[in-house]
Amino acid sequence: MVRASVLQDARRRILRTVLLLLVVLRLALTALAFGITAWLLPGMEMSGGFFGYLWVSLLFGLVNAAVGTILRALTLPFGLVVLGLLAIVINAILLELTDALTDNLTIDEFWWTAIWASIILALVLVALEAVLVLLVARRLAPEPGAGGRRL
Repeated sequence: MVRASVLQDARRRILRTVLLLLVVLRLALTALAFGITAWLLPGMEMSGGFFGYLWVSLLFGLVNAAVGTILRALTLPFGLVVLGLLAIVINAILLELTDALTDNLTIDEFWWTAIWASIILALVLVALEAVLVLLVARRLAPEPGAGGRRL
């Protein structure tokens, strides 16, 4: 009985560690996506170096979780009518709100820059996550003829 309890505690610790690593990895990917988006889009600028990117990424995640959830819930019926195009506008609003909350992000105008930033940020995040999944899948895939997992 004691052994089962020890195993359960070990599994919980491992699960917590994995979840924390996933959150940190997601934060780093979002920071990289912000950097790429600012590099591609002339009206969007980032400052503060590495920690500035991480701060903007964390702040955007918090704004997205708090305000974004409310905006998406309020606009759900209209969002269904326009086939999700409203999500781009909501993300642009969230980017503008993040811009207002920090000096590390500057978006020069709402309509075109924030809209394009919303689109580019989403596409870059999807691409980065796809690359990450491919790298992890390749790392965990068994070698031909080995029969086991490669670690």
